[in-house]
Amino acid sequence: MKYYLIVGEASGDLHASRLMRALKNVDSEAEFRFFGGDMMSEVGGTRVRHYRELAYMGFIPVLIHLPTILRNMKTCKRDIIEWQPDCVILVDYPGFNLDIAKYVKSNTNIPVYYYISPKIWAWKEYRIKNIKRDVDELFSILPFEVDFFEKKHNYPIHYVGNPTADEVREWIDNSRKEVVGSPLATEGRSKEEGGRSKENCPVIALLAGSRRQEIKDNLPAMLEAVKPYEKDYRIVLAGAPSIDNDYYRQFVDGQNVEIVYNQTYSLLSQAHAALVTSGTATLETALFRVPQVVCYETPLPKLIGWLRKRVLNVKYVSLVNLIANREVVRELVADSFTVDNIRGELSKILDGPERRKMLDGYDEIWNILGDSKAPENTANIMYSILNKSTN
Repeated sequence: MKYYLIVGEASGDLHASRLMRALKNVDSEAEFRFFGGDMMSEVGGTRVRHYRELAYMGFIPVLIHLPTILRNMKTCKRDIIEWQPDCVILVDYPGFNLDIAKYVKSNTNIPVYYYISPKIWAWKEYRIKNIKRDVDELFSILPFEVDFFEKKHNYPIHYVGNPTADEVREWIDNSRKEVVGSPLATEGRSKEEGGRSKENCPVIALLAGSRRQEIKDNLPAMLEAVKPYEKDYRIVLAGAPSIDNDYYRQFVDGQNVEIVYNQTYSLLSQAHAALVTSGTATLETALFRVPQVVCYETPLPKLIGWLRKRVLNVKYVSLVNLIANREVVRELVADSFTVDNIRGELSKILDGPERRKMLDGYDEIWNILGDSKAPENTANIMYSILNKSTN
């Protein structure tokens, strides 16, 4: 079978690469063509565009790069028509992918599969009409989405398990076979001014997002909030794979902070606490049992705070709280995002009852997600459906 995959960011590259491997296990003749990243390229196939050419977030960045986005969209549509895959697999990234789904459905007979469903339960619920019209099979990785799509909107979906839980569990199992807690290969200071090594100090991890705008919005406040803890803790920032070191330097130069690249799981396995920008990273942090404060700065915070209560369809922004359907981790978003608030919430989870309470909540998250293997389940279902349609 010929599979055409489209992702728009680093997490999609990871999840899609694992799905591609699973598809190769069930389909020995699998061919891949994709808009994706380095991890997908390692699996094999032809990369048409790197996701870095698609990953723009926020109204102004999207407006500035609109010609590039439209050009890539046109290229993608034309390439699908020319290659004629047996299916198109969309991975998250709804702004781009739902337009592709509409085009494919209107102009071809190629089935459209959506892996990691758009989060329309949070906002833009009206997109359910597009999904029903343009998406043949939807594969969900969040348990609560089943009720949303099937009960509320009468649209059957496949809940296949959570790939992030799979990835964390696999990493932990593999690390037990190797040297657990190996030193982080960091860039930056790892010694105090007096020259004493800080390698044995507990770690506060900073996960400030995977896009430039997120980092610009969140990292400065995170760095300011942890200043009182620099003497007794190592402050370690997880560098996003798509962001070059020079971009981080404008924020961290002169700060007592180290940077790690491509070691996020290793960092979380050694962290005592973390400040995390909302997204998949909040769930990863929880699954590594690292107490965290969720931080997400927005423009016009008072207005966004007001709109959040009236426009968003959910009470929470972090996957941790959404999965638990209660506040397990503290969320500082919009008007509650301040340096003082971040610092105050961080102090509560470094030790004491709040820390223990959060760790108990993380156990609940693991129980809810279960141990299903999302890529394998998805690959089996996709291949089975395609086989039936061709026979």
